Amino acid sequence: MSEQRGDLPGEGRPGPYSGLFGATPDTYAYQQTPPKQVTIASVIAIGLGAMCLLLAILTLTSAGAQISEVLTGSRDNTPVAVAAALVCAVIYLVPALYLRKRHRWSRYMLIAVAALGIAGGIMALPASLLGLAIHATLLLLMLQRPTKSWFQTR
Repeated sequence: MSEQRGDLPGEGRPGPYSGLFGATPDTYAYQQTPPKQVTIASVIAIGLGAMCLLLAILTLTSAGAQISEVLTGSRDNTPVAVAAALVCAVIYLVPALYLRKRHRWSRYMLIAVAALGIAGGIMALPASLLGLAIHATLLLLMLQRPTKSWFQTR
């Protein structure tokens, strides 16, 4: 008599105490390292935050009047443009740093930032296709099942 696959304990069928009512357990919830979606989203957010910091630094140079005119509509609002770029950098960098530490609020904050980026990108079409694509990617990464499952338990 030959044994078929799944007839031996631990092969093909979950054990009596694995998962919810014998279902396959959710491997993302017990994982110590973040799923690739979380890693990619944090890298994207850190990149966007770094670009905002770079914009704030460039606004303090001789190009500050031109950057200020683009951001605020006036050449004399350089301090406002610097403050806006720094606030933008904080909005991206803070949740990106806490995302890999499994803080739920950071996921929610990145979802909100991505939604605002998508809304702003739609209003500025066709000039904002790249920003729209980046924020849509960020939102999709935060809403995928592995990301949700990883943040469920801590």
